[in-house]
Amino acid sequence: MKMNRTRLVSLIAFALIACFGITEQISAQQNMKNVADGGQVKLMGIITSRSPDSLVIRDLAGSDFYFVELISSTKVETFKKGAFRGGKEYAASYLLRGLRIEIEGTGNSAGHLVARSINFDESDLKTAQALDARVDPVEAQAEANRKKAAEDAERIAAAEENAKRMAGQIEEAQAIAAKAQADADRANNRINGLNDFDSIKTIVVPFATGSSVLGPSGKKIIDEAAVWVKTQDTKGWMVAVVGFADSTGNTAKNKTLSEKRANSVIGYLVSRHNLPLTRLIQPFGAGVDKPVATNTTASGRAQNRRVEIRLLVNKGIAGD
Repeated sequence: MKMNRTRLVSLIAFALIACFGITEQISAQQNMKNVADGGQVKLMGIITSRSPDSLVIRDLAGSDFYFVELISSTKVETFKKGAFRGGKEYAASYLLRGLRIEIEGTGNSAGHLVARSINFDESDLKTAQALDARVDPVEAQAEANRKKAAEDAERIAAAEENAKRMAGQIEEAQAIAAKAQADADRANNRINGLNDFDSIKTIVVPFATGSSVLGPSGKKIIDEAAVWVKTQDTKGWMVAVVGFADSTGNTAKNKTLSEKRANSVIGYLVSRHNLPLTRLIQPFGAGVDKPVATNTTASGRAQNRRVEIRLLVNKGIAGD
């Protein structure tokens, strides 16, 4: 029987796509950390995979993975807002891939972490929901393609066996299959790259002692950076804004001060330069952590009173 060329191409292409898995799942299996039986654990991480009764998280360092079991008593809510205001409770179904969470729980005999409570920031949930909306249709299409490839293979294998032996058609099919494999590689890499960022540039904005007001010199630095950004290809760019403080004053106040500084910079970026909120990664106030200079001198403290605007590119969105 003469082979339908288009159907053969579809069979080979879809069969090749079906062979590809998500590489981060492999990485998670290789770097999975066991939790001691009965051990009490509290950690921060990002959800990388999800099933109805469990999830896998990657720690914020990006090196270790933990298998987390969800039980009926697992409490899921947002972080508390002050001493007298509790967090908002959510169903476990809101625990999506890409969501940054804080988990407290106990290790079991399998080395898994049984979650007692899970907390997250509501703005992180919105980011994870946007990511889920982008990724789910791609994965659904890939699953549909895999099923169709299997059905086509069963339906036409016997009828077109002789046609496959024809040298000319086999040669053509191999060329098309090579292209399908390359396309599948690119699609797979883009999905895996949604959690990977490359640093492009860091812009440092100074602040006065004890102040979260963005001064003229800080505005000038941001304005000059904005002019440079307009000359760049910003596809897949994200912006992380991190505030810092020197060691003057107490730690708690410096933490709050660094957060206010980060918010001042974000406000200027949005109001003056129309930065879309979808480009922003959750802002953070680091307080006195990670000084860039000594706090024992005035010049060193001046360097530590800063906000870092970190320009990053998301490999998945950019297609790198």
